[in-house]
Amino acid sequence: MTVISSNKNPEALSLTLVAEFDAGVERVWQLWEDPRQLERWWGPPTYPATFYKHDFVPGGRASYYMTGPEGDKAHGWWEFTSIEPPRKLQFNDGFADNDGNPTGEYGTSHATVTLEPLGERTRMTIQSIFESEEQLEQMIEMGMEEGMKEAIGQIDSILAEHANA
Repeated sequence: MTVISSNKNPEALSLTLVAEFDAGVERVWQLWEDPRQLERWWGPPTYPATFYKHDFVPGGRASYYMTGPEGDKAHGWWEFTSIEPPRKLQFNDGFADNDGNPTGEYGTSHATVTLEPLGERTRMTIQSIFESEEQLEQMIEMGMEEGMKEAIGQIDSILAEHANA
């Protein structure tokens, strides 16, 4: 299994997922910087993502939506606050309206993604920090933790395709 741990810490207002992959850090980094690869895994398999904006520079923004099984769309946005290729990425994350504008609904979280080499493998840690314990609990109740595990679980097959190409 790709995800090796998931830890919710109400005192630190954080949710941290750790995963390992059979690919180098540079290859795993491409999964974040290339929107066509990112949308192949961001979101659970039943809610695939479509990134229609991905300005991957500090201060840049990403806009996307996830399409549910009934055709419903949940929009989101990211604002990249720090990009240090190929090891670290930070962004603010929230819900958006149909035009990609932040709604403020459910607040904003801050994500830090770190990639560490483990020989020829990579450990990816995604830590989300929330504004309050209520927000953290609300996101957990909405299925964020399970959804992230399912999303990250799709990465191995993407990496295998490129390894065999």
